[in-house]
Amino acid sequence: MVQQDIQHYMRSGTLQLGALPPLSLYVHLPWCLKKCPYCDFNSHEVAAEMPEQRYIDALIADLESSLPLIWGRTVHSIFIGGGTPSLFSPKAIDRLLADIRARLRLTPDCEITLEANPGTFEKDRFRAFRSAGVTRLSIGVQSFDDRHLKVLGRVHDRAQAIAAVEEAAQAFDTFNLDIMYALPGQTLQNLEQDIQTALALGPPHISIYHLTIEANTYFAKFPPVIPEEDEAYAMLDKITEITEGAGLQRYEVSAYAKAGHRCFHNLNYWQFGDYLGIGAGAHSKLSFAHRVVRQVRFREPKLYMDKALEGRAVTQETEVSRAELPFEFMLNALRLKEGFKLQDFVEKTGLPFTAITQGLEEAERKGLIERDFVRVKPTERGFDFLNDLQSLFL
Repeated sequence: MVQQDIQHYMRSGTLQLGALPPLSLYVHLPWCLKKCPYCDFNSHEVAAEMPEQRYIDALIADLESSLPLIWGRTVHSIFIGGGTPSLFSPKAIDRLLADIRARLRLTPDCEITLEANPGTFEKDRFRAFRSAGVTRLSIGVQSFDDRHLKVLGRVHDRAQAIAAVEEAAQAFDTFNLDIMYALPGQTLQNLEQDIQTALALGPPHISIYHLTIEANTYFAKFPPVIPEEDEAYAMLDKITEITEGAGLQRYEVSAYAKAGHRCFHNLNYWQFGDYLGIGAGAHSKLSFAHRVVRQVRFREPKLYMDKALEGRAVTQETEVSRAELPFEFMLNALRLKEGFKLQDFVEKTGLPFTAITQGLEEAERKGLIERDFVRVKPTERGFDFLNDLQSLFL
């Protein structure tokens, strides 16, 4: 698509935003050792040597083309996701972050997260990522049970997962473990053992996801038998009980953290903040005085590199309409245990809070939210039936 001139975004429109929300940067590194059967992310198996340097050249070209859209704004967090970003060498990550710092103003305490796979773990590799400027590691463990890891198609085993987490705990002040539940053949006892093993390693943050069968995945073609819905709810109740006992509070539908260790980057998504996404298939959401815009980059890595180096990385761009904004905001904000302030809705959408009054009234009538004149938050029932709650704002 044709790159728009900055004046295109600054023209008058249907919204009136009094201030712009916090800005984050997402960087997508698309390669992995092996495509997992449940994964619908834009990830590609490494067939030969990764084009590290050319890909970083493309990322920086992409960033430079986007600078006019975020000129003068401060970046509060960076998240390097994938794929498996830890396949990139610490030297490449060091160069990437140095090039980003040279072009963007970061907050002094900018949170910089890198996703890592225990299957790419080597002694001292995590320390080298820390030296490169990464402040937070997110480790895709998924399970500590070798049987379940095999079913999930993971390239690591239990012993590698434990070694990776132990190394992360030594190298980083804060880190996250990704765990999945409701796995094929998993019992409540299996799940409890998994969570206890994770907690014994002392993570300050855990993200816990229900295995879902996504379209266009191997599991969609050959669906495994997963626990029934009632059993999955019992697993989630057990997860919340055990994590709270270990001092991790559930602050988002899938996130548990000790005090001071919540993930700012993800919070910014859920609070309808802005994010610039660079890399193959990356998405952006950017606010301007009179509009909110979404962008998508070219998905296939080689095509992305070619286009980004030409200054044309964006393949799709849409302006979020006034009618869509309430649902877009609520889809994110209702994931948070503490909900949101009504004033935040007004400031981040440019709409009056009357735009969501009808949905709030129905949600309250169904016992899915609690509210006063300042804040709206989901009830326990609302958290359990989040899809039903969110759909009221469609």
